[in-house]
Amino acid sequence: MTYGMVCAVPTANKEAYHARNAAAAFKKRGALSVVEGWGDDAPDGETNSMRTAVMRKDDESVVFSWIVRPSRTVRDEGMKRAMADPAMDPMPFDGRRLIHGGFEVIVEA
Repeated sequence: MTYGMVCAVPTANKEAYHARNAAAAFKKRGALSVVEGWGDDAPDGETNSMRTAVMRKDDESVVFSWIVRPSRTVRDEGMKRAMADPAMDPMPFDGRRLIHGGFEVIVEA
């Protein structure tokens, strides 16, 4: 089970975002891998884009992340426990503009 997220993070909070170390909290709770990418080539689209989807402001950057877990059950329990971890606070971005979802992997090459 792969769980993906796209969010807008204030560019000035880049160090705080990395220092938060959410990856450690997720891996401690069953994640097999955690990947986080700081946008450096996320262009505007004609109809939609990552920027518009998360309502990115001029002083923000788009962050794209995904977490691989062995199952949806592990994901559900792990997310619940990770979000209760004090290390996850404060969020260095506006979580109301976070886009997320679980995906069944159908191709991995």
